[in-house]
Amino acid sequence: MVARDSQERVDSLKQLSFKKDSVKLFPFNPNFITDYKGYTLGMSVEEINKLHTFRASDQFVNSSEEFQKVTKISDSLLQAISPYFKFPEWIKKKPQNNSIISHSTKKYKVADLNTATAEDLKKISGIGEKLSDRIVKFRDRLGGFLVTEQLFDVYGLEADVADRTLKHFKLLSTPEIKKTNINTAPVNQLVKLVYIRYAVAQEIVRYREQNGSFSSLNELINIKDFPTEKIDRIVLYLSIKD
Repeated sequence: MVARDSQERVDSLKQLSFKKDSVKLFPFNPNFITDYKGYTLGMSVEEINKLHTFRASDQFVNSSEEFQKVTKISDSLLQAISPYFKFPEWIKKKPQNNSIISHSTKKYKVADLNTATAEDLKKISGIGEKLSDRIVKFRDRLGGFLVTEQLFDVYGLEADVADRTLKHFKLLSTPEIKKTNINTAPVNQLVKLVYIRYAVAQEIVRYREQNGSFSSLNELINIKDFPTEKIDRIVLYLSIKD
């Protein structure tokens, strides 16, 4: 039994190592793991669904141990991926309700990140006129934030300032996004996605023409210069069929 457990652990780590060769891991908030992200980490469909069910009740995992308790992933997989877990300060204290977040001894009134104005955002220490305008413009280009991690993609916004912002703002509403079909979209449609540059859009179309339709969004990692570190955000806007 011990030998079999050891072999299973080795196999799991080998599998994860292979996937890391394809998709480089960066620090991420495990509360927002998408189906694709979970797949690349080596999680099973059942384990991913357990996390999504937990999150659907507006709860957050606050530690690696709690993540394992919710998802039931193996010790070996937890050991391999937990070093990349990033828990923002605002998530370390669970909200008492949908409009108040407790942090240390302070309570913060929480507003909707998707409706906040530039003036609202300037109330956060570290966000001035330029950054507040940049956040709003970035949000408008996205059509609205789908996950709070997208705030960290705003150019020039330091991670600690983003964390501080998320003490006061959360996603109380999310937009309805019409996903782009990766198998039919031309270059000029693909470049409308914030995360895809023109050269990458051209490579996607070229890859499709040479290899046929994408059968999985996982194939995007084969695209030259594709931003794999942000693929968990990008796949939120894509589909392989209408």
